[in-house]
Amino acid sequence: MINKKLAQITKNIIERSKPTRNAYLEHITSHKGKIQRKDLSCANLAHAYASMPNPMKEKIKENKESNFAIISAYNDMLSAHQPFKNYPDILKQELFRHKAFGQFAGATPAMCDGITQGYEGMELSLFSRDVIAMSVAIALSHNVFDGAFYLGVCDKIVPGLLIGALSFGYLPSIFVPSGPMTSGISNEEKSKMRQLFAVGEISRDKLLESEMKSYHDIGTCTFYGTANSNQMLVEFMGLHLPNSAFINPNTPLREALVKKAAAHMAQNKVKAIGELISEKNIINAIIGLMATGGSTNHTIHLIAIARAAGIIINWDDFDAISAITPLLARVYPNGKADVNQFEAAGGLAFIIRELLENGLLHNDVETIMGRGMEAYTKNPFLINGEILYKEGVRVSQEETILRSVKNPFSKDGGVKILHGNIGRAVIKVSAIKEEHQSIKAPAIVFHSQQDFLQRFQNQELQKDFIAVLPYQGPRANGMPELHKLTPSLGILQDQGFKVALITDGRMSGASGKVPAAIHISPEALLNGNIAKIQDGDMLLLDAKNGKLEALVDSQEWEKRKANKHDNKEAFGCGKELFAGFRAQSSSAETGAMSFGGHFQ
Repeated sequence: MINKKLAQITKNIIERSKPTRNAYLEHITSHKGKIQRKDLSCANLAHAYASMPNPMKEKIKENKESNFAIISAYNDMLSAHQPFKNYPDILKQELFRHKAFGQFAGATPAMCDGITQGYEGMELSLFSRDVIAMSVAIALSHNVFDGAFYLGVCDKIVPGLLIGALSFGYLPSIFVPSGPMTSGISNEEKSKMRQLFAVGEISRDKLLESEMKSYHDIGTCTFYGTANSNQMLVEFMGLHLPNSAFINPNTPLREALVKKAAAHMAQNKVKAIGELISEKNIINAIIGLMATGGSTNHTIHLIAIARAAGIIINWDDFDAISAITPLLARVYPNGKADVNQFEAAGGLAFIIRELLENGLLHNDVETIMGRGMEAYTKNPFLINGEILYKEGVRVSQEETILRSVKNPFSKDGGVKILHGNIGRAVIKVSAIKEEHQSIKAPAIVFHSQQDFLQRFQNQELQKDFIAVLPYQGPRANGMPELHKLTPSLGILQDQGFKVALITDGRMSGASGKVPAAIHISPEALLNGNIAKIQDGDMLLLDAKNGKLEALVDSQEWEKRKANKHDNKEAFGCGKELFAGFRAQSSSAETGAMSFGGHFQ
């Protein structure tokens, strides 16, 4: 039986979403089959099939068999996406074996936040999601496809692919992951080396040597950031083959799973993605985020994904679901383990079974495997050249990484919403020690990450303070992630100082041991009160009680004007091309979307 509180949260979301959800479903129903291959002119079809091998041309022109689009974020610069190079050929060959066709319909951009971190390129990152969604629309606009495969992994890529796929919600869709790289040095050692470099105790050469031992092969980074959280979410939504997220690239099982995805699409009636993704699938994704300690980026992305399907969720829903969802996993930065160790301990199959058996996950949902989530409690094995699914472990293989509902790491999911006269914010507390979850200290306002780092290097920050970094929201500069601050803040905390961060920017899956109130809404450029904070103001960040307050006389606070901000750096690194995105963006709390729509 489903948890009563979860049932009520679900009811609220369904009721709230009725007008937009019904409009969305009517839209995709009206477009389903509106333009089919058989309706296109001969010239249109000839263009569509011109590059196909002759044997395929002869068969596909009969319009009797299915033709599937393949949309990929492949490039060989990003380790997570390099494995996708050969996937289209594997998919096409396997589809043809099952009397179906596949065409590489289009590519999407894929940028790496790990490379752009702390530099101008990061200001393009959030809106790359919207570019990817539009790229999907371009790829599918040819109207010759009966379904689609989506190849993508990392931060903005999967959300962008999902938003684009839901715009063509009348098409069946399967997401095909690439898996994590094999384990390198431990995350604990990597973090230690970063802190040593930040205080000048090791050279840049030593730091680079350490980083290259961590990021050393193809596949996703092995910490549990947004990329691996993406893979978890897609499985909880039922859009992957079961437990295919964390199988390493270039293994026989990984290739077999790619073939299996093609065979499954060709042989089975996979439901159209817009009908498959219901309110309950979205809620399951939020539950998965909380149970595994996933990336705070999804307090933005999931809202945008849901709205693309006419489903209205908000931060209060995240807060309510977090309060009833136990934390079952500790994976870096919320623990010492990496995702390979998480998978070995029992992985998603274990967590999904635990949640199902305790009434904390909806089982009455559609997935690409049919109705229900039971298929996702099983693990794939390659036996005699065939994939066979076996029940996942019922007992965690390592309790420092993975635990049952009866013995969780904490009773809630660790993502909370803060409220107060500064605004509303997200905080991830799953990696923050209890003694650091509430802090009262004077504000120091910084103009940029570089401003903070320079003052840290000048030894100006050895004291209790709350760092305030405004004008980092979607409209101001594209809402970059602020990871560069993490090592320095961690050092100050380790030195015994009470420190925290308040910003309308992002911290993402790397949110760690220092309290950070992020995604402040409204953002500074939308008249948010974060822009009123001045040096020396006493601030309260209280994660335990959900408070975010400037302890300033209320009359003075009301009269205060925002600190001026002159964005002189709106040009360079292509930022000027994204001016329209910034100008139109909604708030972080409503998905930071640069385009509207009938269902949002």
